[in-house]
Amino acid sequence: MREPQEIDDEEHEQVLGRVAAVDVAKASGMVCTRVPHDVRPDRRRTRVWSVDATTNSILELAGYLSAERVEKVSLEATSDYWRIWFYLLESAGLEVQLVNAREVKAAPGRPKTDKLDAVWLAKLTERGMLRPSFVPPAEIRRLRDYTRLRADLTRERTRHYCRLEKLLEDALIKVSAVASSLTTVSARDMIESLIAGERDPKVLAGLARGRMRAKHAALTEALTGRFDDHHAELAQMLLDQTGALTAQIGRLTARTRGADRRDPRRSGSGRRRRHRPGGRARQRCSRAARPRPAR
Repeated sequence: MREPQEIDDEEHEQVLGRVAAVDVAKASGMVCTRVPHDVRPDRRRTRVWSVDATTNSILELAGYLSAERVEKVSLEATSDYWRIWFYLLESAGLEVQLVNAREVKAAPGRPKTDKLDAVWLAKLTERGMLRPSFVPPAEIRRLRDYTRLRADLTRERTRHYCRLEKLLEDALIKVSAVASSLTTVSARDMIESLIAGERDPKVLAGLARGRMRAKHAALTEALTGRFDDHHAELAQMLLDQTGALTAQIGRLTARTRGADRRDPRRSGSGRRRRHRPGGRARQRCSRAARPRPAR
């Protein structure tokens, strides 16, 4: 007979004696603790109660769980409502794991009420049947907040440039067919001159800079249209919006670059751009309406 191979259990597969679980909701959470029975050693003592999702209530719960010598607390990932539970219980010194609700639902025998859900989550925790999800440390969470807001603002700025292009099309101004982007200095100067009241297409085409000077004839034709006062008012609003968003994006970019310099793990060429699940659909507008990346 061949010698049997010994396989060690993963850390999350260990059978635990003292566990807790929280079925998370928006305003409260159903808490369940399972610990050895005080009188009957072969039994477990299960307690279930509701706790408000407020800082003081959760800190009070953390003190109770520490007094009960709870080894691990499981939280079911529900929207962003789990964050207050995870952050406060973790800061109190408890070992907290966030579990995917899909894995909990996939286990056979799952009950249907919030109270029994918490008990079921605690039973799965003590038997090591739940695989924890990754929750980054606080420094990375802050960096994620900056980068995700920057991505949202960048998409919002692109939408405003798309609106500006549609407004120019309504005014019969075809500058986006000649200029590589509405964000170039030449295109910006022409739009601002239109807003200021200049309507002569030759004068507007004369504002071209760099390589766009060679397109004077095409620009003259493209800038011949029916741009009136209501177009000017709307165009100014859109330019104000894009300018404010550009300033905010710059501030967020400076923040993220400062974090990269402080964290050696994120420096160098090893950084990869990760896909963000659940992102919004890509905006459909012409190439000229999309802002070019800053260099």
